[in-house]
Amino acid sequence: MKLSDLEIIVTAPPAPGWGGHYWILVKLTTACGITGWGEVYAASVGPEAMRAVIEDVFARHMQDENPENIELMFRHAYSAGFTQRPDLTVMGAFSGLEIACWDILGKARGRPVWALLGGMMNQRIRCYSYLYPLPHHDISAFWTSPAMAADSARDLVARGYTAVKFDPAGPYTIRGGHMPALSDLSLSARTCAAVREAVGTHADLLFGTHGQFTGAGALRMARAIMDYDPLWFEEPVPPDDLSGLAEVCRASGLPVATGERLTTLPEFRAALDAGVAILQPALGRAGGIWEARKIAVLAQSYGAQIAPHLYAGPVEWAANLHMAATIPNLLMAETIETPFHDALIRGAIGVEEGHVSLSDAPGLGIEVDEALARAHPFDGDHLHLQMQEAPCRYDGDNAFQGGAPRDG
Repeated sequence: MKLSDLEIIVTAPPAPGWGGHYWILVKLTTACGITGWGEVYAASVGPEAMRAVIEDVFARHMQDENPENIELMFRHAYSAGFTQRPDLTVMGAFSGLEIACWDILGKARGRPVWALLGGMMNQRIRCYSYLYPLPHHDISAFWTSPAMAADSARDLVARGYTAVKFDPAGPYTIRGGHMPALSDLSLSARTCAAVREAVGTHADLLFGTHGQFTGAGALRMARAIMDYDPLWFEEPVPPDDLSGLAEVCRASGLPVATGERLTTLPEFRAALDAGVAILQPALGRAGGIWEARKIAVLAQSYGAQIAPHLYAGPVEWAANLHMAATIPNLLMAETIETPFHDALIRGAIGVEEGHVSLSDAPGLGIEVDEALARAHPFDGDHLHLQMQEAPCRYDGDNAFQGGAPRDG
């Protein structure tokens, strides 16, 4: 087998767009006609510029190569241009292409990707979801309403989920870490209280942040929410603040999780060295399936667990799940349930009672609806996610809009 052709589809999920402004899907075809799908997650350049990067990475390091040679292709991409260090954009491009290679290999052998990675370890993969607005909620008001968060949490628990994630902690801005406002500390504590009362002991609370605090600010937030026993405190400081991360791990009294913005083994190793208890690789960015499998092994040696992150489309979700099925140190995996996610892979993977059970269908076990993907082209000028330019306010409430990229 040799990799021959590449197609790139940038598709935009319908409003309100849970999963980001757009998803970058890649389709690889071998010279013998086998196709594989992958997904590139959240690059720091626009989708048209990213298209050029993906095409370049494929042409330089993968075209005419045997898709079995995952490690060789990774080393070529990782070393390109005399680098040999984590490069978020290049490795994002490679990650999506690498996922497509595994899809091809599984289809060529008539076996699921999980079977090629060491076999089935977790037949039922525990899943969690963000608290998203319910149909009767006002989306703009939802993100600062403990009562609506509690409604959403009760809905997830009724559907079988045993963990729920939410982020009432205030804005994440281009200015880097800041001290939380008193209003954000209060809202976070009130939301934790409301969600804990709603779910009781039926679900873990996952306290999400987006790297918006200094180490000292994160410790203030940890004290505000400690009484509600969150299972994790997610990305409390910016990803390059390793000393702050270490301080939060040491002094917060909460398990710290991080990883959605990290790529390749060295960055995850640094997080483990800082004391992180839970790694959250997003496989469309972290280096692909094989690199994520290595990250999971490294985490196991530190006594840490894995909870693959998802704020993207269902192709990355499928990759996350196949890797998750094979590891002994899995904690849970994130999911996003929307009609568009489901339709794009023709309902091939579903959540039942808060868990996913993968089939033995070949490759990633999904069939991408190309017509649907092409029928929703992205025509905006935003990046996948946007950070706020204005600073955190201390003289009033912060109107943080959660993960909603656009109005619904």
